[in-house]
This record gives sequence, structure tokens and C-alpha cells, in this order.
Amino acid sequence: MRPERSHDAIWARGAEVRFGERVVWSGVGLDIAPGSFVAILGPNGVGKSTLLKVFLGLQSLSAGRVEVLGSPAGRERRRIGDVPQRQTFERTLRLRGIDVVRLGLDGARWGVPVPGHRSREARSAVAEAVRVVGAAGFAIRPVGDLSGGEQQRLVVAQALVRRPDLLLLDEPLDNLDLANQGAVAALVQRICRQQGVTVVMVAHDVNPILPYLDQVVYLAAGRAVAGAPAEVITTSTLSELYGAPVEVLRASDGRLVVVGAPEPPAVHSDRHAP
Repeated sequence: MRPERSHDAIWARGAEVRFGERVVWSGVGLDIAPGSFVAILGPNGVGKSTLLKVFLGLQSLSAGRVEVLGSPAGRERRRIGDVPQRQTFERTLRLRGIDVVRLGLDGARWGVPVPGHRSREARSAVAEAVRVVGAAGFAIRPVGDLSGGEQQRLVVAQALVRRPDLLLLDEPLDNLDLANQGAVAALVQRICRQQGVTVVMVAHDVNPILPYLDQVVYLAAGRAVAGAPAEVITTSTLSELYGAPVEVLRASDGRLVVVGAPEPPAVHSDRHAP
């Protein structure tokens, strides 16, 4: 009998990806509820970005099954907003922030907006996305003049402008200082709560974002552990997953802090995966 999973934004059982004889990860099972904020965590090279590609239908499984928004992965691409690994904007770029957001209406990051998208409806969608990410105060400035945190808010707005049901963020905190990492994580949590958008974000360091998460997916050594942060982020669970001692402490304010997570040998490089 087919299991009931219509309530899941992302559902996976026994998912595996391999490149030739090399297994990236296997046995991945997920139940991600709509409107939740989920982080995919783990050291470099363990297949975090590859998992996002599977959700987008850009990477095939070698075993198992994944469904996204109730359909096989890749079938509902128009309902998904995608922010790839950090874009860089030259300081000399004079394109306004609001124009960066408007590019998201065309389904391509750097295309020329089609005439029909200059309608009142399109302008309203852009204005709403800018408002949601808190960028109204700087969206009319050239993007090259903005800080890294401000630029990242605009890139998130670009992915939100088509009002997706699922938002995939690939290391959006990369190269941001701790203050901006926390600010972007808080923004993403607010989008989940107010807009009902499911957000899955790849991150390298869990500590700055942990207070905002509903669920975590930890990848290491070809395996995955998924669940609520308090269930997964424990000394015993992470030590078993990494095959080395990992200590999880509780700060005076109640926050969990992961200490000493090792960097095991990379299974593959996400950035060079097919």
C-alpha cells in the first residue's frame, strides 16, 4: 500500500546518489513539513548541494525515491525558488537592487525582462518581495554599493518574487559575518512563518542559525540523520555520525552549541558534481 505523504513538502525514502563507483550518500529519508525552516548541514564535500539538485530534478537518484511538493522531483520547478551558491556583485555594477529582484520574474538570473513583466502586477510583485525581505530602504541603490548582507536579501527577494511554495538556498551565509548570518537566518524564519514558504538551506556552520530552525539534515561519511534540532544535535548522535568525538553544549541562555565537529575526508566536491 502506498504510504500517505500528501502533507509533506519534501518526502524521501532510501535516496542514494553515486558517481560511478563512489557513493555520495545513501539511505536518506526525509519528511519535511510545509512552512518549515530546514538546514542541510555537514562538512565540505559531503553532498549538501547535491541534495538540493535532487530536489530541483537536476540530479538523478541511483536508488530510492524523492517527492517534492507532492510530485516526483523536478516536476514542480515553477513552484520552487532557487538561490544558488553565493553570487558576487562587482563594486562597479550600477544595476539597481530592485532590478536584480525583477530578474526573478523571467525564470533566469541574468536575462532581459520581457515587456509583459513591466505591468502593474509585476511591479507589485517586486515591491512585495522587496518588502518581505526588508530591503525597501536600499533597493533603489546600485547593487554594487550595497553590503554583503543587503545584497543577500535582494537575492532572496529575487527567488521570492514568483511567490514559490518552496525556497532552496545554497550556502546563503557564505562570506557573511556572524551578525549578518543571524540576520539572514531570522529573515528566513520570518518568511516561513508569515508567508508559509518551506525553506531548505545548505549551511556549513549550524551555530549561528540553530535558534531559528525547525529541522536539520546532517550529512557526513555518506550517511544522513534528519529530525528536530533537539533530537539530532546531541553529542551521541553527531559523534556516531562523524565517527569521531563531537561535543554539544548548552549555553547559559539555553542555546545548543556544537563544538569540535571534525572535517572528514570529502566524499566528493559539491561544486564539481555532475
